[in-house]
Amino acid sequence: GMEKGKRGRKMADKTAGAGKRMITAVLAVILAIYTCMALGGCRKTEEVPETSQEGTGDRLQIGLSFESYVIERWIRERDVFVSAAKELGADVNVQNANGDVQEQIAQIEYFIRKQMDVIAVVAGDCDALSDVMKKAKDAGIKTVSYDRLINNSDCDLYISFNNELVGRLMAECFLEYAPDGGDIFMIQGPQTDGNVHQIRKGFDDVIRGSRLNVVYEANCEGWLAEHAFTYVKEGLSRHKDIVGVMCGNDDLATQAFRALSEERLAGKVILTGQDGDLMACQRIVEGTQNMTAFKSVEEEARLAAEYAVMLGRGEELTGITKTIHDGTYDVPYRELLPVAVTKENMDDVIIKGGFHAEEDVYLNVKK
Repeated sequence: GMEKGKRGRKMADKTAGAGKRMITAVLAVILAIYTCMALGGCRKTEEVPETSQEGTGDRLQIGLSFESYVIERWIRERDVFVSAAKELGADVNVQNANGDVQEQIAQIEYFIRKQMDVIAVVAGDCDALSDVMKKAKDAGIKTVSYDRLINNSDCDLYISFNNELVGRLMAECFLEYAPDGGDIFMIQGPQTDGNVHQIRKGFDDVIRGSRLNVVYEANCEGWLAEHAFTYVKEGLSRHKDIVGVMCGNDDLATQAFRALSEERLAGKVILTGQDGDLMACQRIVEGTQNMTAFKSVEEEARLAAEYAVMLGRGEELTGITKTIHDGTYDVPYRELLPVAVTKENMDDVIIKGGFHAEEDVYLNVKK
């Protein structure tokens, strides 16, 4: 279709006098583009929707869009969300944008064309998706900001953990282990993730007035952990004598740990992360990471699916007592609370909670 259209355009340009032919060619191009869009053929993604079923009659249709699966927890959450929604009688079409903002926008537009009942999005860029989410809403589709608040988009629901509290828990760990203060690094997630700013605020609020001093900070674009290794090395080349490294998540902490190990600092300085990744839990019991801000992501996924179904059915949302300001609108906010996991409560929170198996967490230590 597109090729024919291009050829048509070239010919039309040659024969500018033949106005009629020009109009025909332009119409052909418009038709080709429209057809392509209608069939979803312009999407770069080759991904087959993981769980979409065509023609399932009155079953609720939910579109679930992930920025990427770079962070370990998203795969787990995808699976819980899909199965919870299925049990409630909804079909979920999952798309993964592989870290490409334009791709995520295209996938949400595809959901709009497919006339999904609900669209839930883990945003890669909390500003770039505002327009397409408004467009979904204008099309009568219910929208959910999942874990990260999409700005100025008037979503029907925001479900997430209290991210300021994540930052506070990390900072409290620093105060506990470095009561006399000292120099610290902040190796954070990307600026495009709104949660990163909230974590930062919580962290700053707690260390304000203490003798802890942030001497080096960096943001890891796309949450790519390799950057954390480079940044910690760079930081250490300028500031040898530090008391700790605050990392935006456990993935970044793994790479920070590698850099610290090379400088013989692992276990001698404070290291914090979030998400309760297995390697972080192993480091915590081994004594090379102090804490991880753990979020029960399965609970978040299950609730997100339940709320998506409620929204799709036009039911009243239960258990929501707060709103959050997205820059323009006040959005109903279902808030979940993170927990600081340390050596002391590892067994209670992580192992008894079924998040990781005891033999995995204690792989390298005698319990």
